[in-house]
Amino acid sequence: MCAGAIVSSRVDRVVFGAWDPKAGAAGSLRDVLRDSRLNHQVEVVPGVLAQEATVQLRAFFETRRDRPDNPFVGIPPRVRESKRA
Repeated sequence: MCAGAIVSSRVDRVVFGAWDPKAGAAGSLRDVLRDSRLNHQVEVVPGVLAQEATVQLRAFFETRRDRPDNPFVGIPPRVRESKRA
């Protein structure tokens, strides 16, 4: 989800279940959606079905990581992170 596009589009409300502690811009790492310096603030409703959303996201990304066409399979996590940058 792109917080900047949400603000620019003047979306009234964003509802989500799982926080993104590494890159979230809806209140976890940053809070772009409710930044008073911007020309539009968005109502944020976090944590809706949080447990279920977290389980689904983890399951999805675990299957993606294990796919043979994943270019990061077999690369140690530190090297993997530097390759994404």
